[in-house]
Amino acid sequence: MRSAELQVATIGGGCFWCTEAVFQRLKGVEKVVSGYSGGNVPGKPTYREVCSGLTGHAEVIQIHYNPEIISFEELLIIFMTTHDPTTLNQQGADRGTQYRSVIFYHNEDQKDVAEQVLKELTSEFDGPIVTELSPLTNFFEAEDYHQNYYNDNSTQGYCTFVIDPKLYKLRRLYADKLKPES
Repeated sequence: MRSAELQVATIGGGCFWCTEAVFQRLKGVEKVVSGYSGGNVPGKPTYREVCSGLTGHAEVIQIHYNPEIISFEELLIIFMTTHDPTTLNQQGADRGTQYRSVIFYHNEDQKDVAEQVLKELTSEFDGPIVTELSPLTNFFEAEDYHQNYYNDNSTQGYCTFVIDPKLYKLRRLYADKLKPES
């Protein structure tokens, strides 16, 4: 399938290294780009600026996927079940608005699907889902050293203690959705 036929989803579920690692392993996902979205300052923010919490940006990923292999709905279900959508502005030890759970929709169809998924999954969690649902207004690619982070640094402490358990959960829940090498 040509890249012109791929669709794009933009989500954030805490540190983008974690979400990137999860979605890179799914069949139908052609490319995952770590970046920043949802901010309110002009120009491209830096990692240091986003980490300050003052720009309003969230750490997110953009997923370029083939909808004939994996649907937007399936991506969102996997997203919602591989992070904690009930903690406001926090995932694990990462705290701040830059780590919020968020779905940035690209069009009204994505918004409708996201609303339905959030509604359907409400009963699956002990607490209320606090995932933000907002239109995509901007996306800035993160610095090169944030791209493909887990694949390049899998033995680093953060990867083994935070990302490896997420990948284990992914394999346990969605083995049929994984690329063969995953």
